Amino acid sequence: MKSTMLGLFAVGTALISTSVVAQESYDLGTIVLSPSLSPVELGRTGTTVEVLEGEEVGEEDSRVLDRLVRLPGVNSTSNGPLGSTANIQVRGLPGKYVGVRIDGIEVTDPASTQKQFGFGGLTSSGIQRIELLKGSQSALYGSEAIAGVINITTFSPEKLGFSGMASVEGGSYNTYSGTLSTGYRSDRGFIALSYGRTETDGFSARSYNTEKDGFEQTTVNLTGEYRVTESLSIGGALLYRDGEVDIDRGSYDYPDAGGVNLSEERGARVFATLETGVVTHSLSYNYFDITREDPDGFTRRFTGERHKLSYLGSAELSTSTVLNFGVDHVEEKFTNDTLRGSEDSNAIKTELLFSPTGQIDVSAALRYDDNSDFGGKMTGRLAAAWRPADDVIFRAVIGTGYRAPSLYERFSDYGVRDLKPEESRSYEVGVEKTFSDLGFVKATVFYTDINDLIGFDGDSMACGNVFPGCYNQVPGTTNAKGIELSAEYVLLDGLKVFGAYTYTDSTTAHERTPLTPKHDFVLSLNNAFTDRLAGYVDIRHVADVLPTAYAPPNHKVGDYTLVGAGISYDVTENAQLYLRIENLFDEAYETAGGFNQPGRSAYVGLRASF
Repeated sequence: MKSTMLGLFAVGTALISTSVVAQESYDLGTIVLSPSLSPVELGRTGTTVEVLEGEEVGEEDSRVLDRLVRLPGVNSTSNGPLGSTANIQVRGLPGKYVGVRIDGIEVTDPASTQKQFGFGGLTSSGIQRIELLKGSQSALYGSEAIAGVINITTFSPEKLGFSGMASVEGGSYNTYSGTLSTGYRSDRGFIALSYGRTETDGFSARSYNTEKDGFEQTTVNLTGEYRVTESLSIGGALLYRDGEVDIDRGSYDYPDAGGVNLSEERGARVFATLETGVVTHSLSYNYFDITREDPDGFTRRFTGERHKLSYLGSAELSTSTVLNFGVDHVEEKFTNDTLRGSEDSNAIKTELLFSPTGQIDVSAALRYDDNSDFGGKMTGRLAAAWRPADDVIFRAVIGTGYRAPSLYERFSDYGVRDLKPEESRSYEVGVEKTFSDLGFVKATVFYTDINDLIGFDGDSMACGNVFPGCYNQVPGTTNAKGIELSAEYVLLDGLKVFGAYTYTDSTTAHERTPLTPKHDFVLSLNNAFTDRLAGYVDIRHVADVLPTAYAPPNHKVGDYTLVGAGISYDVTENAQLYLRIENLFDEAYETAGGFNQPGRSAYVGLRASF
């Protein structure tokens, strides 16, 4: 681990540090990209969408995941410090059921045991906006969208000419990070580049030793779009992420064994959009590959690769009716040292957006996926939003989804080629009341069940090994249900309060799902003391959590309360100095048995816009 950071400067936006006020209040004018095949206004979609923008993305946390968990219905598990393995949970369902995209590039790992995105090293570097779409969304996004989809957008300039944002930060565990984002916007398009670097000495990932596990990472994002003519636009995106993390490979008997894991991710997307009368045509190509190396491990090299070609048409049939339709072709492959596997799939999808009155909006979507090995799968979603008054909205969604067996579950030494997909159904009903510009109150009841589960069966011989133990369809059903409550209100000039509570009952084969809290409560206070000075206090309490069967006897999985606090000062109109403290009362806790979590830590930084 390098002891100093490689040349990073900067500055970042001069915005007040805020808490997790990620819930957008009721606003028909806010455009969201995730809940339909074409952009829609937030107040006209029946699905639940949480939005993080600007400083909400992660300026109060070392990882973006630590900000996401303050949203209703979101939890996480982590195997140590920044850079270690960390997984998201949405409404009681783990990361293998969550699709993730960065600038339209699908970034779930085709080479992992289950295809999912690794959140452990995801910092806010270069990220401008995050949308979290909840519930079964396979009718729009295909496999791995049973719990929802996370759509991440990186920096793009908002004003004409050159502009940018930058930040530099240092703090506990000898942590240093910096980001520089800059771009140019004209009347015909934009180009934007973000570069970020993070280095930390970290702390021991395992609870049985004190050896520090450091992490360093470089990220680069490049995006652009250009309107060639009044009817033709072209654009694209590139991403690069390169990281190195120290790991604890030992055990209680041999606590000092360690190692290093290396990872490199590359992604690209190019697209063209053509308007022909009432129909808009979009053609895109999407590429992603990842290489993970464990030089001293039993398996030393993992690679995954994805190619995706898509067409999407959008026809405005009338002022109240839009028809979206499209096709996808995806090829994926992986290697695991000498093992390898591949598959391809084709999909056809359609969605009808219909507004029978000015107060009602309906979305009906269907998708058919045809896989080269396990055949076809039909999924659907029906969503509706009803606004009986300007400040009240009711939402309802019914959806089906599926998760295809991963390449590892089918082609590894423990894989079974003829596994069939898991299937899901989800339902949700919600209501939101807004209070002008003062705040909102929101409630959502959700239910999801998943059948034909794929799991590791210790007694199975289906993979042909000498000793038992294979992936297989396992008995039982996963069921996750609960309620999300959230509210925000401006109490006084400059003082804002936000609260959220989630109750989750998640089971598999009638047994409680480990590491999923039944109760999750968030309370945040933000106050602007003067025009330049602002501060916040952020509290999260998690209760009724069960450890896994593999947790060591002295684990600390259970109830915990985390308190964060910060203060910021606007040095100039465009530059801000800030201090934040995470885990203010030094709570000792674990989200996965035997893996340490950060203690009290402090960070100071400067951010600015230009």
